[in-house]
Amino acid sequence: MADFSRPGSLYGAVDLGARKQALEAQARRETGGPQAASSASIVDVTEETFTTDVIDRSMTVPIVLDLWSPRAPGSAQLSPVLEKVIGETGGRAVLAKVNVDASPQIAQALRVQAVPTVLAIFQGQAVTGFQQVLPEQEVRRWLDELMAAVEQFYEANPDARPTPQAGDQEAPEGPLADPDLVAAEQAIDEGDLDAAQAAYERLLARAPGNEDARMGLAGVGLIKRTADADPADVQRRLADPADIDAQLLAADLEMLSGAVDEAFDRVIAVVRRTSGDERDKARRHVLGLFEALPAEDPSLAKARRALSSALF
Repeated sequence: MADFSRPGSLYGAVDLGARKQALEAQARRETGGPQAASSASIVDVTEETFTTDVIDRSMTVPIVLDLWSPRAPGSAQLSPVLEKVIGETGGRAVLAKVNVDASPQIAQALRVQAVPTVLAIFQGQAVTGFQQVLPEQEVRRWLDELMAAVEQFYEANPDARPTPQAGDQEAPEGPLADPDLVAAEQAIDEGDLDAAQAAYERLLARAPGNEDARMGLAGVGLIKRTADADPADVQRRLADPADIDAQLLAADLEMLSGAVDEAFDRVIAVVRRTSGDERDKARRHVLGLFEALPAEDPSLAKARRALSSALF
């Protein structure tokens, strides 16, 4: 059974939209878009280059420091995730890799107690970080929060925003965020799920095809359904194959933990082996889970085929 541990914040739990961003980034790489040159966003830093590559550069772009060691198994797990996630930002963030064995003075200056350690440097200051191996979903959430904080800094200090130079690759500007979408995200940050739900519903009433609102509303529903769930109790209840509610709740917890395929497989298995009202309940539940993912997600396409096979 998948790990039911939940992300560290409500916003991280709802933000299944990170899957959408990853898919869009992959599409841009495959078509040779700006992110195809993501290697420019990753640099190896030494004691000699630290000031230039980290401190000076952080005045215009956030630098994510990966303080790693070839002796640390955790570094081998975390570094590829950081390279992937930072590479997909298209240059809006830079990953600076520091081998603490080769550059011990950097580790000492930053008071690094263990590796891997990740620090975000912006405007010459360490602003946030973590000291553990995190799954990709959590790294994405952490980076999203960092980039949002950087954007808030520039909004409050517009004169500090760097001016694009000739030849720079600028990320394409998208439309301004819908006010209801902003309100929903703020409500989630504040833990007010009812307000978030209302904002998403307002947006969907005006724009029924808005994917961010659809996914956000489904994410809020997931959190509400699992708010009082005890993962250990759910695990025990799964021993009873007749407890359909336990299976559906387990699927919700799997979705929130990032085990999307496992969640779909679980509910579709219930559809296959039930009939009548129970089967319809499971069918409606999995359709609701589908709403939490972007339409182009490969896991969604696979699950739709499996559900069709189970029903017909």
